[in-house]
Amino acid sequence: MVESIAERITHIRSNLPESVRLIAVTKQVSVEAMRAAYAAGIRDFGENRVQEAEEKQAQLKDLPQITWHLIGHLQSNKAVKALEQFQWIHSVDSLRLAQRLDRLAKELSCTPNICLQVKILPDPNKYGWIIPQLLADLPELNRCQNLKIQGLMTIPPQGLDHLQTQSLFEKTHELAAEISQKNFSRINIRELSMGMSEDYNLAINAGSTMIRLGRIIFGERRTTGADMLSNTT
Repeated sequence: MVESIAERITHIRSNLPESVRLIAVTKQVSVEAMRAAYAAGIRDFGENRVQEAEEKQAQLKDLPQITWHLIGHLQSNKAVKALEQFQWIHSVDSLRLAQRLDRLAKELSCTPNICLQVKILPDPNKYGWIIPQLLADLPELNRCQNLKIQGLMTIPPQGLDHLQTQSLFEKTHELAAEISQKNFSRINIRELSMGMSEDYNLAINAGSTMIRLGRIIFGERRTTGADMLSNTT
């Protein structure tokens, strides 16, 4: 018997610590399926692309409690729309992008919640800071007065085993602690956005506070070549 979306959500939530925020990733998921997830208690929805999110948001205006999370790569020319549409941007992957968002946020009179995307291991298919560059950029990031820099986001490379994945998540947690110890006035790393359908339990064990689940809630989705460079679920 095939489980419903509501049954899947109930099962996942029954094993989640209260400290972990469940983000339902809805790339290529129908509005009807999203409504089913909302009815089952989901209030956090993650989208990979600004345009797809815009279309769905227009159809879901009657659901006022949704918090929207951008988890896919953000092109600079979509920054304004991203700030207008999302309360959280998990995929801020460079100092240049952060500074652009900061300038635009001032113009738009908004203060978005930001996660800094990091690459703990080399991965040509993912965006993000490598650790030394992120540490070097922290003083400049701390000058961004209109961003709430609240977390780190990471995505493991494909092909890791469980021990390697666990280690990557633990290193992300250690990096967050290292940044926090520097006591920057505008960088408050209290969120760890890590863990997807196949590895979220490992991420939780390493201290994740936000997990991004798509397939395990909504089932398999079609993939395209563009997905290779996208932040998947």
